[in-house]
Formats: sequence, C-alpha cells, structure tokens
Amino acid sequence: MRMGIRALPTIIQGGMGIGVSHWPLARTVSLRGQLGVVSGTALDAVFARRLQHGDPEGHLRRALDKLPMPGVAERVLDRYFIEGGKSPTTPYRAVPMPCVQPTSFHLELLVAANFVEVFLAKEGHQGLVGINYLRKIEPPTLPSLFGAMLAGVDVVLMGAGIPTTIPGILDRMAQGRSVELPLEVQEGECALMHFDPRAFCELRGGAMPSLQRPDFFAIVSYDSLATMLSRKATGRINGFVIEDFTAGGHNARPRGRMQLNDRGEPIFGPRDVADLAVFRELGVPFWLAGTRGHPDRVREAIEAGAQGVQIGTAFAFCAESAMTPDVKRRVHDAVLADRADVLTDPLASPAGLPFKIVQLDDTLSDPCLCEARPRYCDLGYFRHAYRREDGSIGWRCPAEPADDYVNRGGEVEDTVGRKCLCNGLIAAIGLPQMRNGGDEEPMLITAGQGLRDIARYIRSDGQCYTADEVIDDLLTGAVAARASA
Repeated sequence: MRMGIRALPTIIQGGMGIGVSHWPLARTVSLRGQLGVVSGTALDAVFARRLQHGDPEGHLRRALDKLPMPGVAERVLDRYFIEGGKSPTTPYRAVPMPCVQPTSFHLELLVAANFVEVFLAKEGHQGLVGINYLRKIEPPTLPSLFGAMLAGVDVVLMGAGIPTTIPGILDRMAQGRSVELPLEVQEGECALMHFDPRAFCELRGGAMPSLQRPDFFAIVSYDSLATMLSRKATGRINGFVIEDFTAGGHNARPRGRMQLNDRGEPIFGPRDVADLAVFRELGVPFWLAGTRGHPDRVREAIEAGAQGVQIGTAFAFCAESAMTPDVKRRVHDAVLADRADVLTDPLASPAGLPFKIVQLDDTLSDPCLCEARPRYCDLGYFRHAYRREDGSIGWRCPAEPADDYVNRGGEVEDTVGRKCLCNGLIAAIGLPQMRNGGDEEPMLITAGQGLRDIARYIRSDGQCYTADEVIDDLLTGAVAARASA
C-alpha cells in the first residue's frame, strides 16, 4: 500500500501524554528524518496552563497569530494569557470539562491548542510530525483533529480503544464535510457528537481552508484487532503500531480471565503476543513498540518485517521532553542505582485498562500519599457518559469521590484503587493544580517496562542526554539489519 507521507520513518517517537511529548521534542525528532509525535491528550488544558505561565518565549502567541480564523486567538488569550505569568500559589483557571456538545469557546480552545502544538512542531522544516490521541477520550476528538489538520499534521495515531471510525472522519474532514463520532452512553446505546469544519470557519469570519488528509496509524496490541480494523474501518489505515504489554501508559487487558501475580499485576502470557505473520500478510507497514529501546531490538524488529520501532520511555526522560528536570534526575538516579521499578496497576486508570506506574517517593505510586489525597475530578478527560433518569446525559469518573460516583448510578466497586490520571500526569510536566492555598497536586509518572534500558544514555557529567543521542544509538540497529539483509 502506498503511503501518503513522503517516506516511512524507522523510529516513531511515542506520543506520550499528558504533554510529555510536546512540540520541542517532536520537532527535534522530525528534524532527524524520523516521525516526531506530539501528544493530543488533554491538550486544551496543557495549552491553557502554559498561557497562564505567560508564554515567556512567545512561541504560543506566535503560532496563534497564524490561526486562519479571526478573533479566535484574541478570545483564547483574553481568557488564559497572563503577562509575566501567574503567582506560583494561584490555582489555574479551569478549562471547560469535555462533553457531548462543547460550548463555542471550548471548540475554539480545542482547535487552537491542537493547531498551535502541531504548527510549532512543523515550523521551519519539511520533516514529518504526527499527533497521538486516545480513543478512550472521545469528546475532544473531532475539533482536535481539525486543529491538527489545519496545521498540516502528517500522521494521526490512536490507541486505547478501537478506532474504526477515525479513518473515514479524516477523509470527510479533509473534504470540508461535517463529521460525527459515536459516544457510548450505555451498553447498546450511543450519542452522536458532531463537528462541521466549514461552519466552524464561516461562523468565525474565515473561509474553509484546503486540508490534506493525514495518514492514520492504528495502535493495536493483537493481530485479531488489526485484521478487524482492516475489514471494518471507515477509511484507509496506513500503518499499525503493535504495542505490547511492556509499553508504558495504558496496556491492553490480558486475554481471558485476568489473573494477578504476587505484586498485584496482571499476568500476560503467550496469547497476549501478537502474531507478526498476520501483519506481514496484511501488507500494511507496521512498527513494534514496548521495550524496543536498544539497537539490537531495532534490528530484530526490522528483521521480523517491521518498518521500525516506536520508542517512548527513552524519549520521555531526555532533555527535550516536557517532564520536569527534577523528575528526570530522580528517574536517572534510580536507574543508575538499579532500583528503578515500574508496576503494572490493573486498577489505577479510570479507563479500566492496566496502566504502568513508575514507583517513586512523593508521587501517586505511594499508597499513603494516594490515600491522603482528596478525590477530585476537575479535568474530566476519563469521565464516562451515562443516561440519567430524565433521559439526559450525565458524566461520572471512577476516580472522583466514591459517594458522588455512586449517587450518579455507578458501582462503588469501580472506585476502588482508581487514581486521578488527569491531575497526576499533568503535574509531571510542571503544571500541577494548586489546592488549599498552595498545595500542589501530586504527580504520577508512567514509563515502559524497559525503563532500565535508558542507563546506556545517562551521562556521567550529570547533564541530561538528548533525543539526538537516542536516535543515533537506535539507528545503528537499523543499519545493521539492512546490511545483513
């Protein structure tokens, strides 16, 4: 199958959320001829909080000036930009919670945030830039896609769910046609979310611009899912990223009945390993993800028929990522001391999927800290829709206060062990919400099972290693594979 993008990359830099894969990292990778990827998860909140820090280098405002809809930039800046930045102890001004029918302003914020992130990642070069979304987070998807396409995104990647409708949505949006996405409300019932790109532009005094349809890469764990998507997707799937259960962030559930090891982690077995022969037969390029951060594993992937690999963890703790310097230093120290530990928590995520958590003191990996933190849900990206008794749609999150969840018709058992991923992950990039007059939300760190592999990059001079160093190292594996072939 011929790809729409100019060339197939060997390395896909993972789209790590919330905000870890920001535009400086993606741009660096893209400039090296690989696929740099920005995270689209909670991008409206990340963008709004960065504006409230005063945008000291002016990058966000420069990109906003290029948005081809008069008035949108002014309204976003009026709401969130603070000259010189907010006080460190002042809470952030909230963004609207995701819902079926966003307000006019929330649509503008979503479009602007995604446009700015992709625009800055692509600025001044011809390299490839992708954006990663989670299928489990449905309400922001349509306006977010439009904003990314306005900026000329080359590839859309999506996992954590079954994205059958997304390829067709990209087709229609590129044609300027209205699109819709089903939102599961309860078993057997969906509500349709709508977005009309032409109307969005015209209502704001702009003409519908010409859009290029980006390639679509589905992130899957099983060959059966890839086969189903190849048959039932509403448009072209241009590639697969095969992410196994050692990858960071969310993992697919084990097949069959979930069993736990003595640490309380899901036990994965041979049935949870994708059959690469199926992917080779599909004839669609594919990349392998999960503990691939070593030249030998890059070589093995290519020799197995993959185009290359997707790498997350090594990039998450490099100089160009948005993870705070303190987090990087603490993780580097743990790796060098041979005490870096990643636990696969079957309960933590409100999405109901296993989630990888780095075990660090003073983070939400600490059960005592997690227990002491009051339960809030003020970002709401992992909320579930449900049907109220009056027929309207309500929202609830298993990580919100248990009484609230039960009062909204949920089962108390679903709240046990849940962590606020939204607040924990955004805190890890230095944007924690402030509570009780200055208390910071505790952070949560995710990484893959191969975290200790980054020891090969950690420098003795104390300086953080760079994305270029990771790329140089991993490409030696690709060179070796192609030389032997």
